[in-house]
Amino acid sequence: MTLGATATLSQRLSMAEVVDGLRPGMTVFVAGTSGESLAFAQALKTNPAAAAGVRFVGVLFPGINDTDYVGLHPEARQRAYFMMPGFRPGFLDGRVELLPVDYLGAWRDLANLDVDVAIAQVAEPDPDGRLSLGICHDFVQAVWARARRKVTHINPRMPRTRSGVSLKLDECDVVVEADAPLVTLAPEPASAPLQQLAAHVAGIVRDGDTLQLGIGRMVSAVLESLASHRRLALHAGMATEAVLPLLERGVIDGPGSVTVGVALGSEDFYRRAAEDERFRFAPVSGTHDIRRIAAIDNFVAINAAIEVDLLGQVNCDTLGGQLVAGVGGMPAFAQGAKLSDGGRAVFALLSTASRGAVSRIVPRLDASSLVGAPRHVADFVVTEHGAADLRGASLSERAARLIAIAAPDHREALQVAWRPLLAEF
Repeated sequence: MTLGATATLSQRLSMAEVVDGLRPGMTVFVAGTSGESLAFAQALKTNPAAAAGVRFVGVLFPGINDTDYVGLHPEARQRAYFMMPGFRPGFLDGRVELLPVDYLGAWRDLANLDVDVAIAQVAEPDPDGRLSLGICHDFVQAVWARARRKVTHINPRMPRTRSGVSLKLDECDVVVEADAPLVTLAPEPASAPLQQLAAHVAGIVRDGDTLQLGIGRMVSAVLESLASHRRLALHAGMATEAVLPLLERGVIDGPGSVTVGVALGSEDFYRRAAEDERFRFAPVSGTHDIRRIAAIDNFVAINAAIEVDLLGQVNCDTLGGQLVAGVGGMPAFAQGAKLSDGGRAVFALLSTASRGAVSRIVPRLDASSLVGAPRHVADFVVTEHGAADLRGASLSERAARLIAIAAPDHREALQVAWRPLLAEF
């Protein structure tokens, strides 16, 4: 590939040389999800001493991004928006700054952060020197304008996608050309209980709705359950490979019917997303704008939960008293759904954990569980046992409806526990 005259102002370096240029005290932005430059991560792993005193920042996603930047060196630091398994030691010794914000809060934080080096993985330039962010548009734009040193990793594996956002080659300080694998996500088959849950979610979705879903087995099951629907659209933070059958059947159809910030799947899926005119990519400032979401009629936000109590409070990121993730994009999508004409905010979870021994419908969230969505947010709560419609329901009515979708073995205990809770109101 020849970059041409537009690249004459940019310094041409290898990724090893970029890493060699890091210095203590620097703040370095690294993209998360499928935008993470694995070439940069590998260069750091080869030269971990370069991470000494460096603060890394980016929205790394649990279960997708495996690079433990803060673990590269005992003096490395991390500014984070999700709890990751590798962050816990650094969090306990004060080297991980964990911000309790949603995606919009992360965008605002990044947009106001002093960033010394920003690493952006992009597709090969078009004839006008424009660099597509490919299959990950979420947060790069938040930091790019303010970054003191803009480093683009031009990866021939990154496809050029449809978007109103791109970078300019002649505004890059450093250009690295490197063929490297992209972050991928293998499909996850759904269990029988998840398929039952998905069937109940499908009963809430109507033809013509616009959906938001995240990732995981539950999402795969829900998308599979929508095969007989028609005229659906997707407006979400991300799209996974599980959406392909709906595209192939024409359930989701029409140019621009899929608006997302990120695609997650195989490299073949990434190429298909780039070629399919139904896909449009946008940054978080667009995909998660509550006003834009609210303007979409019949918007249905479908998000996973860990626990739901009988008041309708939702815990979506703490397990066994430990923070395991963050609220991510859920608050924007759920609030946007509630403001949408005909919109619905749906939370889905399996009714039990620990092989049925623990109910995930609980009397009341305890002190070890964080409230991700307050009691007024959920319109529907869904388990494999049914869907509880909480709209217009009194406290006693919503408790009864939630108990009805709990696992049968736990319903009596929930009914007994609910009675004394009434005295608190």
